[in-house]
Amino acid sequence: MQTLTQSYRGLGLLVRLNRDRALSGFAVLGALTAGAWLATL
Repeated sequence: MQTLTQSYRGLGLLVRLNRDRALSGFAVLGALTAGAWLATL
């Protein structure tokens, strides 16, 4: 049971790290898109 709990905690950490990485990737993509749009004005 303890191993299952530790595995679940590790999985939660991986999900949180990947979510942060995806969010920062989308932020960079949004900034690049906004910069390209402003350059065309």
